[in-house]
Amino acid sequence: MSGQPEVTTSKLHTNDFSKGPVWKNIVAQAVPLTLAQLVHLLYNVVDRIYIGHMNGGDGMALTGVGLTFPCITLILAFAALFGNGGVPLFSMRRGAGDEVTAGRILGNSCALILVSGAVLTVLGYAFCRPVLYAFGASDVSYAYASAYLRIYLIGTVPSMLATGLNNYINAQGFPRIGMMSIVLGAGLNIVLDPLFIFVLKLGVAGAAIATVISQTVSAAWILSFLCGRVALIRLRRENVRIRRGITPDIIRIGMPHFIVQATNFLVQVVCNSTLQRYGGDIYVGIMTVVNSVREIFTLPVNGVTSGSQPVISFNYGAKAYRRVLQGIDTGTVIGVVYTALAWLAVVLFPRLWFGIFSDDAQMTELGIGMLRLYFFGFVFMALQFAGQMVFQALGDARHGIFFSLLRKVIIVVPLALVLPALGFGVTGVFLAEPVSNVIGGLACFLTMRITQYRRVKRLAEEAAAAGADR
Repeated sequence: MSGQPEVTTSKLHTNDFSKGPVWKNIVAQAVPLTLAQLVHLLYNVVDRIYIGHMNGGDGMALTGVGLTFPCITLILAFAALFGNGGVPLFSMRRGAGDEVTAGRILGNSCALILVSGAVLTVLGYAFCRPVLYAFGASDVSYAYASAYLRIYLIGTVPSMLATGLNNYINAQGFPRIGMMSIVLGAGLNIVLDPLFIFVLKLGVAGAAIATVISQTVSAAWILSFLCGRVALIRLRRENVRIRRGITPDIIRIGMPHFIVQATNFLVQVVCNSTLQRYGGDIYVGIMTVVNSVREIFTLPVNGVTSGSQPVISFNYGAKAYRRVLQGIDTGTVIGVVYTALAWLAVVLFPRLWFGIFSDDAQMTELGIGMLRLYFFGFVFMALQFAGQMVFQALGDARHGIFFSLLRKVIIVVPLALVLPALGFGVTGVFLAEPVSNVIGGLACFLTMRITQYRRVKRLAEEAAAAGADR
């Protein structure tokens, strides 16, 4: 970044990731982050659970809400671009003791989120109907999808603030506070959902209202902490501006995160529209349930990744290269072991997981086999997460972007379009995911080991020879 101000030291090293065992630092970050993400997932998962059991188990409402996923994913993509994109830069400056620039990065991220959130809200209302039909809606499912999305869009800005800025709390060494910010909103959502859906009989619109209220409360909590005295680096009004010297770096680092979410958006659109063509509304509903189960099981490995990233970035900024290597190894091993166990849980008990979201008998019987197929090779996702974690933490945007595109755009999307046409039908859509996990996960992890891991290892050896590494 150009124009770096003079480095200052103050309270920045109160939460110093260069001290103590690396695995303890990662676990201390990962456990509350995982819990926080689990609770955050409840924003939408609880909606799906209640909606999936509406109307005596009729799956059409769940299908309609599933059609809104691409829109929600795109909103989260921009939150990840401007929020997660700034966190590694923020952590590196904090590790180097540069409080001034770290504060400017935080403010710049906030400004970008506010502007993009307002733009997305306007565009969402302008193109709601044609977009939902393009995503695979039928005349029946559109009514449910529109009722949910038009209300959800009201909460676009607070949703993006809550998602994008919460990682700045974690990056300062306050994962429990970050967890509480999400627990507060999600807990409120759990309480409000049955009230609005069943007591007030608002159906899917009630679920959306509950979500918007909850996200707004969560965003208010996060902003109050970042602007308060406890934060090591505060969000100051004068820093909430878009700076030419910082914005390109945030976008560069955040682009892999954006692409991951944006490609999820693309995959959701392609899969829903293809399933609608070859199987109809019921298979769109099945994909909604399968994606919901995947989100639940992905959370812990994502939490480990998120917990490892600030530790790796901080130590890299502090030039503690041996600790960087330890962080990479720890995050990888935990992720692989967990995803192997998660895969077994789905294979052995598919009806249990599917039944959480739907009691539609026909949908359940058709969906169990698809759920098992979709999760085949799930363990390879841990390798993808590990590779992307390192690329992001060390600022390697080029590789991060490529492997984000490889798994979804280059592998999943073509397979989801071609396999059904070759005679696999709807099965081909669900088969595309495990194929991409194996190929994409291996390619990403091996490239990380050959490039960044070797580079950091060389730096650690040079520092050890000079007596400088810790």
